[in-house]
Amino acid sequence: QVQLVDSGGGLVQAGGSLRLSCAASGGSFSYYGMGWFRQAPGKEREFVAAISPSGGSTYYTTSVKGRFTISRDNAKNTVYLQMNTLKPEDTAVYYCAAEVTGIPGTRADQYDFWGQGTQVTVSS
Repeated sequence: QVQLVDSGGGLVQAGGSLRLSCAASGGSFSYYGMGWFRQAPGKEREFVAAISPSGGSTYYTTSVKGRFTISRDNAKNTVYLQMNTLKPEDTAVYYCAAEVTGIPGTRADQYDFWGQGTQVTVSS
């Protein structure tokens, strides 16, 4: 059973930065595609970014391109989401997710394991 622990959220002013981390245990992390999703109050969970098992391919939703960077350290079983130039509309609970096929997708139902979420609040 894979366990994912999200951390790094917090309160930040617009224009600021945060780095989220997701530590994995109990599985073969280096074989998994990893993703970040977010869910704002009253909204559906949405895709933010994903990364291939090697880290060689990354994918982003349009609204975060150029501001967010997903990366991973397979030696540490950890995936990161560096978030720069944050906007109030980025406020949400952020979740990391793992999928075991090695082909990261953009749909939540493509992922097999989820972290507990970490709150990101951006004030204007």
